[in-house]
Amino acid sequence: MDYIRHAQSRGRANFGWLDSRHSFSFGQYYDPAHMGLSALRVINDDRVRGGAGFDTHGHRDMEIISYVLEGALEHKDSTGNEFIIPAGDVQLMSAGSGIMHSEYNASRTDPVHFLQIWIQPNVRGVKPGYQQATIEQTGSLTELVTPDGRNGTLSIRQDAVLSRLALVPGEEIRLEVGSRNGYLHLLSGKIQVADQTFEGGDGIGLTRAEGLELTAIEAVQALWFDLPGQGA
Repeated sequence: MDYIRHAQSRGRANFGWLDSRHSFSFGQYYDPAHMGLSALRVINDDRVRGGAGFDTHGHRDMEIISYVLEGALEHKDSTGNEFIIPAGDVQLMSAGSGIMHSEYNASRTDPVHFLQIWIQPNVRGVKPGYQQATIEQTGSLTELVTPDGRNGTLSIRQDAVLSRLALVPGEEIRLEVGSRNGYLHLLSGKIQVADQTFEGGDGIGLTRAEGLELTAIEAVQALWFDLPGQGA
């Protein structure tokens, strides 16, 4: 483990309507020790109260992934897309040459809980794009986002793969990185790695080839990022 980010040490922004935890530096939260890993730049753990959301704002040259954990998110953008993203769905907006969008809680009463993830693209100034899918879990590790959109996954403009990890108590898995980088973000449950335990909101980064051997203490849901190596 080359990098550890515990949930309780993340940055926080609480505006009443939004309670957000930042795994990496974002907005008014800045920590030079936590600037992202490889092309992974942002993981914001956002909870938005009913009827509230992010007003129309712009992005460019960023791959922005939303993964909804509870509730539903309403998306509108300047290219005419209007969609509801329910819990379990994954959405990818490629900002490209520039796009305006808004994100609101689809409910007037119930909160929505989702992750906002930013990955830097390997091409700039291209046409914006929008993708969304429901991807069922098949085995312990299921791909959600890939460079080529294989097997019904969403296609990202970067040499990166985002997978969902699901383990039952007692299950073991080894995650390999080789010459690349890896980042594991736990959504729920508890795992053991060597003599340490990690739970929901915690993150583990790898920048060397030894891999990561983990055992589920409780039922686990997590996101695993396979990212370009240094100099890629």
